[in-house]
Amino acid sequence: MKIRAAVLKASPVSAPYAKSRPLSIEEVDLAPPGPGEVLVRVRAAGLCHSDLSVIDGNRLRPVPMVLGHEAAGEVVEPGPGVQDLKAGDRVIMVFVPSCGHCSPCSEGRPALCEPGNAANGVGELLAGGRRLSLGGQPVHHHVGVSAFAEYAVISRHSLVKLEADIPHEIAALFGCAVLTGVGAAVNTAKVRAGETVAVVGLGGVGLSALLGAAACGASRVIAVDLSDEKLAVARELGATDTFNAGDPGVIDAIRAATKGGVDHGLEMAGSVKALDLAYQITRRGGTTTTAGLANPAHTLSLSPVRLVGEERTLKGSYVGSCIPMRDIPRFVDLYLRGKLPVDKLMTSQSGLDGINEGFDALHEGRTIRHVIMM
Repeated sequence: MKIRAAVLKASPVSAPYAKSRPLSIEEVDLAPPGPGEVLVRVRAAGLCHSDLSVIDGNRLRPVPMVLGHEAAGEVVEPGPGVQDLKAGDRVIMVFVPSCGHCSPCSEGRPALCEPGNAANGVGELLAGGRRLSLGGQPVHHHVGVSAFAEYAVISRHSLVKLEADIPHEIAALFGCAVLTGVGAAVNTAKVRAGETVAVVGLGGVGLSALLGAAACGASRVIAVDLSDEKLAVARELGATDTFNAGDPGVIDAIRAATKGGVDHGLEMAGSVKALDLAYQITRRGGTTTTAGLANPAHTLSLSPVRLVGEERTLKGSYVGSCIPMRDIPRFVDLYLRGKLPVDKLMTSQSGLDGINEGFDALHEGRTIRHVIMM
């Protein structure tokens, strides 16, 4: 079938994107779903820094590629062998398919699925190959989803059925921002009631982590960012303290305010400088968790004596250490009960034709989540 999609033909591309136009809206060919795959009509897709990092070259992916990984939609046609989804079912897309058979999957860590990550790295679906083409040439899938399009063929292992009746634009956020941010607080850091938490980097993922920490019962939730506007949003979402990361004395100020540092420092900015800040404000015996994907060429310098002598823990969190089939319904339930007001993360919307301008807003920090409505 012929569909409209936003195609990235080269990387890196520099901002402003309204002028450089990295994503061109093309009519591409989409093959029907194969065994274990599903044809989905995309209804809403959020713009995330993980998409932006492919555009600006911080994360290398094969091109041409249809980007987009945080999305929600409706099943149009289940492929052969898919028995548990039918036309009309609402689904949330997950950016790491889980095969269910490799060692990480068998250990309950589907975010680390080995075949899933291998397929994502080469721009293919879990079963192998590509279902997208332009002018007879293959077009790569972005992390098995490619949601900046009217329709997508996706592995059943990349979909979670949505039972709740919530708007598509809100449902989309659960596929990345909420899954990654709330999951980092709940699953990776395992924040407990009464503990103190600092979140460094207040994009969609960071603010989701803040909501997750508050939902866990943290006694203090400290928000840290370079943007005073985002710090104001953090206060509206329940931050007990806010600090501007650009303040030369911010580390000392936070350590003084918390009497030696926080129990949990959560880095969500995707920069080594932010990770170092999160580590410096974590107390002796505390845990620093990072879900930010910094440039792969950048490295973090740590003192091993301090790591040992202070019994510090530094942890990575991918997909929020989540089991999506379990956690997405739980997080949606918390949203419906008013415990995770993730609807407040959405700041703007546009159609597919406004996608480059949307990435300018993301790049410049003018939006938390811009959602493309199909």
